[in-house]
Amino acid sequence: MSTATWRQFFTYNKYTQIAARAVRQSLNETERVAAEKRGITVLKYQHWENGQGGEQVFLHTPKDEGKAGPSKAI
Repeated sequence: MSTATWRQFFTYNKYTQIAARAVRQSLNETERVAAEKRGITVLKYQHWENGQGGEQVFLHTPKDEGKAGPSKAI
């Protein structure tokens, strides 16, 4: 059996989602909450017309807008 047998069943993106969920669940409460907050994606769009961008609109308004701290990634 190969070390990459997961490829037969799901994509790499799904594999990383499963691994990330397992890591987050293994953390204690305070670190887990902080990790889940970092995992939230803020999505916005902007309508362009004649080479000019319109107003940016959030699809899901961020709760802590402007309070993003430095990344804790190593």
